Amino acid sequence: MPLSAIVVLAGVVCVIAALAALALWLRARARRRLEASLQARHDDGDRVSYAFVINPSKPQAEQARGLIKDFCGAKGLDDVRFYDTQLDKDGKACALQAVDEGADIVVAVGGDGTVRTVASAVASTGHTLGIVPIGTGNLFARNLNIPVGDMDAALAVATSHGSRLVDVGRMRILDSSSPQTKHAFLIIAGIGFDAMMIDDTDPNLKKSISWLAYFISGAKHLFADKYHGDVTIRQPDGRSQTNKDVEFRTFMAGNCGEIPGFSLMPDASFDDGILDFELIDTSGGLIGWANLFGDVMHQTITRKPNQSPLSTNSSIVQVQGSSASIRLKEPALAQVDGDILGQTQHIELTVDHQALCVRVPVD
Repeated sequence: MPLSAIVVLAGVVCVIAALAALALWLRARARRRLEASLQARHDDGDRVSYAFVINPSKPQAEQARGLIKDFCGAKGLDDVRFYDTQLDKDGKACALQAVDEGADIVVAVGGDGTVRTVASAVASTGHTLGIVPIGTGNLFARNLNIPVGDMDAALAVATSHGSRLVDVGRMRILDSSSPQTKHAFLIIAGIGFDAMMIDDTDPNLKKSISWLAYFISGAKHLFADKYHGDVTIRQPDGRSQTNKDVEFRTFMAGNCGEIPGFSLMPDASFDDGILDFELIDTSGGLIGWANLFGDVMHQTITRKPNQSPLSTNSSIVQVQGSSASIRLKEPALAQVDGDILGQTQHIELTVDHQALCVRVPVD
């Protein structure tokens, strides 16, 4: 091997080693800061009643239950109850029962689906939501900087003072005969390609490679038909704009805009009383999807909702508003925080400003 190649290779190895060391140092520093902030928090005390709503289908559920019991026992927290979700009893039903039975703090132990359904019951009640993330995505917990992968730290946050008020999005299915037509979301709700991708994701693959499984599912639907419909965006001052016969791949409403490694909606804020709407389209086959990936990477790096200047076959239209409605020509799948709601042609998206009190780490 030529000397110049050896020098280049050695340089690359040194850079990689330096970046790895920097990442470890930053992680350790963040951990020390978290530990210091948790030590400075004041515990609730033994007069507070806790309800832990657990999704037993998660592989870590029973281990989590044991750790919660040990943690609460060591803290002297005696008024602790557990509620398990079931096929005919979701997190919302469990949380409503817990509140009815006197719980002060309702803690969702699970993934984003469990957190979403528990939050839908706790919002606007004056009760507080705690989150102990287990599972794969845990996107809402990550957006709030709640510790993921450290159950003791997450429990310390959930059982001590330090909260903030956050918004709760709502998707209403306007053409459904079901009595439950309004569904809460905390992260992102969408209709079209994103829902199709989520619906077709292999759950076993998701357990193995986490949220990356969504990309594999999405590859199956890159050449699916586009959607057409009328889109209306409303502003807080009452102004509205309707675009007729819009063609798109997916339409999303974001309360939070961050997923691991990417920024889908850089301007999204979970406590500003508005939603970030994003209309995505591609053309030209794989070229368009490659351009779209470049757009997402561009706004992830710049932290601004702008397309890449190199983009030619993709479009990301982003606008903020207090509500939106979509009427499609043909039915499409809809989703809220990764939960599929089925096919619909007519939806409305709204937001309840700072309706949910959540225990979070305090900087």
